[in-house]
Amino acid sequence: MDDLDAIADGIRVRFELVDDAREQAIHRSRDLIRICARSIRAMHREEWDSAESQLEDARHSSRELIACCDQFPSIYNAGYTQDALKEYVEAHLTYALMRQLPLKSPSELGVAGSTWLNGLSEAATELRRRILDIIRHGHSDEAERLLDLMDEIYSLLVTFDFHDTITRGLRRRTDTVRAVLERTRGDVTTSLRQAQLESALSRVENQIE
Repeated sequence: MDDLDAIADGIRVRFELVDDAREQAIHRSRDLIRICARSIRAMHREEWDSAESQLEDARHSSRELIACCDQFPSIYNAGYTQDALKEYVEAHLTYALMRQLPLKSPSELGVAGSTWLNGLSEAATELRRRILDIIRHGHSDEAERLLDLMDEIYSLLVTFDFHDTITRGLRRRTDTVRAVLERTRGDVTTSLRQAQLESALSRVENQIE
């Protein structure tokens, strides 16, 4: 029975370490998601300095999250941890796409390839909001540039035809990107036609005058 107690004590100690790491991971995941949300909100407001500052905070927060579950793969691969890291990728890639900067790779962001791809898919849908903000003030080449990026991202995502256990639900998110892309393409086309019509009317008015 002494052996039984010793074995049980060893298991209990391990469980306590895992439980502590889990609590830390949940807490840090929530913090990281909040920081990333603030960063993306600043991007849509074109508050670029604030967005950059929040991204830097997110970088530190993501490192702390990864470090706290470094010895516990089950916690690192848990849904709440990966969701937070996905939001981190989304924020970084959204900023890069809006600002025409190079995209940071999975290794640069410290995430798995599947997490990076899922973050990319959500960054693509985030571009719709940016495009609508732009065309609300009139059609522009920037709206078309972002639409082309959405199309390019979708064309890339559909090439990853692997089981969901590998891609962590990428197929569903890719379908969402397709639906958002089609709606946005319709909005941009309508905006372009309206701009063309207004230009034509303006020319007619000038001729009459």
